[in-house]
Amino acid sequence: MNFYSTAKLRLIGALAIGSLLAACSSVPIRTGQVSKMQTAWVVIGENGQAIARAITTDTTCPALVQDGKAASMNIRAAADTLPLRKTASKPEDSKPSTFPVLTCEAALLASTKTASIAGRDLPIPKPVAQKIIVIGDTGCRLKVADNYFQSCNDSEKWAFREMVETAARFKPDLVVHVGDYHYRENACPEGNKECAGSPWGYGWDTWQADFFTPAHALLKVAPWVVVRGNHETCVRAGQGWWRLMDPRPLKRGRDCVDEGNDMRGDYSDPYAVPLGRAGSEQAQLIIFDSAKVPIKPLAKTDAAYQLYMEQFKTVNALAESADFNIFIDHHPILAFAAERKKDGPLNIFPGNLAMQDIMQTLNTTRLFPSRVQATLAGHVHLFQALTFSTDHPVQFVAGNGGSSLDTPLPIPLAANSTPYTEARLDFFSNSNEVGFMTMEREQHSWKIQAWNKRGKLITECRTQGKKTECKNK
Repeated sequence: MNFYSTAKLRLIGALAIGSLLAACSSVPIRTGQVSKMQTAWVVIGENGQAIARAITTDTTCPALVQDGKAASMNIRAAADTLPLRKTASKPEDSKPSTFPVLTCEAALLASTKTASIAGRDLPIPKPVAQKIIVIGDTGCRLKVADNYFQSCNDSEKWAFREMVETAARFKPDLVVHVGDYHYRENACPEGNKECAGSPWGYGWDTWQADFFTPAHALLKVAPWVVVRGNHETCVRAGQGWWRLMDPRPLKRGRDCVDEGNDMRGDYSDPYAVPLGRAGSEQAQLIIFDSAKVPIKPLAKTDAAYQLYMEQFKTVNALAESADFNIFIDHHPILAFAAERKKDGPLNIFPGNLAMQDIMQTLNTTRLFPSRVQATLAGHVHLFQALTFSTDHPVQFVAGNGGSSLDTPLPIPLAANSTPYTEARLDFFSNSNEVGFMTMEREQHSWKIQAWNKRGKLITECRTQGKKTECKNK
């Protein structure tokens, strides 16, 4: 039976869609009009709750079919054009955010074996995530303030899609994005053929071009854990972040619509995503929203300082729930950043000082709870791997997902270089090739590998307990 034909829908008259689907459960179920479906995927939230999401231009949400049973999805966000608010750009370089789509969602049952939306099969979370893909900083940068306009129309110069298609062939159980999905903030200058015709601003058309369309191959093969970056703060793409991405409920007041509520919209509590038990080891991800964290330490009287302090107390409590914890935020805490101004020297900066200052108050010189053995981040547009002879977790940076790449740091680094005063660097590797990471569970360890966009191995590490050893390929 073809549910896409308007003529046939008229023939069934008053027959309820739900009853019809139940009667036809022995044949492939197709609910809704595929032509109106923009995308469908699965995002993982607190305590590992899987949530099916769909974006449609239809006026009603499609049905989610789980193990042959159909039920309507809920509207997360209705189609709307949001009023222009203060943004990171000048008023003349900003515009209202238009979302001519419904965002729909529904929880996946833990027992679900198969699920689909409008005939599109959804990836089902596995009880134990054996192979994880990690990517970050993926969008195509269009920014007037930096006078930087990346070549969005050139798949070599903006290679996010190619990287995604390579990563999808690894058949991961889970995908982790460490933040910064959206970069097309301002209009492409007239006459610039490299980005001509690109959408811009913070509405659906830009989110679709910058993320959902090029990410399709990975959205199709595995559930996602999404981490918020500084490009998704309220003055930037925060409205889209809350409507489209974040696994938690969309609530008025933290949706980044009214800038008077930005203290609610820009901060959200940490949560854990269980990865299942392999052997005797229970592993989990701890997701931390660092989108608004500054570079320099905050004053202890600052409201953000107090807020982050409480959130890191939550991190400490969450870490007690698993033997092996991977802390994930957007801003690297134990890595480096590099900046070269025109014709100037390469300046190298340590890890985020604001977060280090707060974390050492709770966990002294280690910064992290004792059960955190690894930490992932993005923000710096490089791949980095750092291990320490001191008792600090291994740090990986996966900020090389396709956005304009940073200048690589020199190897070897200057003597006694460290991202944190109490940490002693043991191994350092970095690359400014577009690429991704894999994290694969073995019997008693983790194998972590960095790959370029075509699948060439760059660096390999093995982590067992608190010990990590790495080597470049």
